[in-house]
Amino acid sequence: MQLRYSFRLYPNHTQRGALARAFGCARVVFNDAVRAREEARAAGRPFPKAGELSTRLITQAKQTEARSWLGEVSAVVLQQSLRDAETAYKNFFASLKGDRKGPKLGAPRFKSRKDARQSIRFTANARWSVTDGRRLSLPKIGTVKVKWSRALPTTPTSVTVIKDGAGRYFASFVIDTDQAADAAKTPDSHQRVGIDLGLRHFAILDDGTKIDSPRFLRRAEKKLKKTQRELSRKQKGSKNRQKARVKVARAHAQVADARREFHHQLSTKLIRENQAIGVEDLAVSGLARTRLAKSVHDAGWSQFVAMLVYKADRYGRTLIKVGRFVPTSQTCSYCDHVDGPKPLHILEWTCPACGALLDRDINSARNVKKAAGLAVSACGAPIRPESVLAQRNEAGSQGYPSQARSA
Repeated sequence: MQLRYSFRLYPNHTQRGALARAFGCARVVFNDAVRAREEARAAGRPFPKAGELSTRLITQAKQTEARSWLGEVSAVVLQQSLRDAETAYKNFFASLKGDRKGPKLGAPRFKSRKDARQSIRFTANARWSVTDGRRLSLPKIGTVKVKWSRALPTTPTSVTVIKDGAGRYFASFVIDTDQAADAAKTPDSHQRVGIDLGLRHFAILDDGTKIDSPRFLRRAEKKLKKTQRELSRKQKGSKNRQKARVKVARAHAQVADARREFHHQLSTKLIRENQAIGVEDLAVSGLARTRLAKSVHDAGWSQFVAMLVYKADRYGRTLIKVGRFVPTSQTCSYCDHVDGPKPLHILEWTCPACGALLDRDINSARNVKKAAGLAVSACGAPIRPESVLAQRNEAGSQGYPSQARSA
């Protein structure tokens, strides 16, 4: 299993200039590869092969006056840029044929020096290394200061240097992990948990635990509005506008970093404490088109569930996704009676069949655990209720009752 470990870089003025040249050269080679393919397509010729593009766009281009500056950066960076263009076209054609899962991808576009994210990749052939002084030595760039937040478990296979929209630099190392060794280090657990994700509370566990939603974006809105207002008042093309743009990007980066840290801590805690986890398969893209869009994006459910997926795979845990049409908010977790849809302001209700007083969110979490087959009876047998289609007319749910019920 391959994972990425990212660390903050602090290049000096000279190194920032070298990185800018490397970003620019990689971008030019990528654009030349896209242009060569588009010209071949327009002329009705077959696409040029990767080897032909490498010879024409790198080796021969270095010998010309117009592209002689390509020799100022590592050749590995240019080769990896060609590979990125090749991968982009492969993903595009796979998406057209339906072989690639996920949303449809468009054709590769030309990169711009104004793009918020710039990156270059060094493989082992580039002879990069971590020095004895714990600095990152990169060819034709120098030894860059690194803020090591943790130790690398194994020797990385490659490193990607990234500059984000806020002007920060990062080194992203690709690590091959041993899943059996990681699973052996994880403490044994026989606990099983069902998780209901919401907006009023970020996560509700079947044992009644409610984890508050930090609402990082909502809390930072005042600062974001101020920085955005300052940006709108700056003259376009001026240096002051560029400085204001960086301030806006940094404010948004702080929100994203805080949300990601919260997701990492909570997902790691749940994976360590539970052998099996049941969670809903949320339709985030659908909810993002409703009046709850800002709150849905602020919660970041997709990122959190993605972390649960890869951490469960890494540490030998079981993660089960429950279908989004299972009526978890309409079913009594005691007698399995389906009572129909309820408005979002109904937080508690009494089951008409058994008379149990039910908390809407906790009841849903228990039903998620049942639907995932993780609940057990007194004799230890698993409990799984019959599949019942949810009513599609629940207020504000757009057919997905469990996702919006905690607004």
